[in-house]
Amino acid sequence: MMSLFDEEQIMKSFIRSERHDEARETAERMIKDGEMSLEKIARYLPSLSMDELKELEAEVMQLA
Repeated sequence: MMSLFDEEQIMKSFIRSERHDEARETAERMIKDGEMSLEKIARYLPSLSMDELKELEAEVMQLA
């Protein structure tokens, strides 16, 4: 029984991680596009914090 619970928790954690990664990729594309402010991106992708978006923006700008 405990093993089943552990596997369920692991799957839920994995799914959250995958969704978070997808949100970061979407935010990165939006930042590169340059048509939206970070505040607006944060409204569309609420799973990402403003601090995380600022860090991502800095990373994107370094690559440009």
